[in-house]
Amino acid sequence: MARAKNKLVMPFLKWVGGKRQLMNDIEPLIPSKISTYYEPFIGGGAVLLNQQPKKAVINDYNAELINVYAVVRDQVEELIEDLATHKNESDYFYSIRVQDREEGFDQLSSLKRASRVIYLNKTCFNGLYRVNSSGEFNTPFGRYKSPNIVNESVLRAVSKYLQNNNIELLSGDFEDALKGARRGAFVYLDPPYDPISKSSNFTGYVEGGFGVDQQERLRDVCVKLHQKGVKFLLSNSATPLIKGLYKDFEIIEVGAKRHINSVASKRGEVTEVLVRNYE
Repeated sequence: MARAKNKLVMPFLKWVGGKRQLMNDIEPLIPSKISTYYEPFIGGGAVLLNQQPKKAVINDYNAELINVYAVVRDQVEELIEDLATHKNESDYFYSIRVQDREEGFDQLSSLKRASRVIYLNKTCFNGLYRVNSSGEFNTPFGRYKSPNIVNESVLRAVSKYLQNNNIELLSGDFEDALKGARRGAFVYLDPPYDPISKSSNFTGYVEGGFGVDQQERLRDVCVKLHQKGVKFLLSNSATPLIKGLYKDFEIIEVGAKRHINSVASKRGEVTEVLVRNYE
């Protein structure tokens, strides 16, 4: 009998390319038996938190993001308390945003850094976590009337899930995060997407971006996983590059609603692909 999932365990951050709207397409494709679940581009964690595996390795190149997961796991009550002190005001927002450009940012406690990321994420324009080439957060204030900065029940539920299961948190390169994957493991890959057009290029949420060479390296990693007998499922945009790179695997086209685009008329349904190496 399948384990009952906690419905309150869900993403507590808005994230570029979040997978909630594709969950109905992704869920039926996930194998029923998994020894260890791997997700090397965790982002907002929609698939992990939907599946709630008992044993997982999650990673993101964005160290500030992984710090948020660690603080939610280890200091959730202090985090909730700190989040309640933030103000939904423009001047205050910019005073918090500028912290990563100021001296002493690296002296901020992990708790204060996590609180800052959640606050900026909930109050910035479009919930778009984006950093510039120096790794500094640069999204403007969102002017929302009453953003849900402190979602206590969800934060507590996610904290409990991370505490009560064997969830390893890593921050580094996706290839390193997958080194331990063996037959029986399952890997879900949600990399920064290959841009469909210039205006939709939102790979700016980690320094260094994610260009064609990285997409090719990721495909090579998928080939190695396949050779080791590890099942993987990958999502990306339905571009000629991606379809060409994964032509040896099963490619399923799906539609997703996308709300993040600098051109309002370009938002809406876009075609994405799910690629897998198993039946």
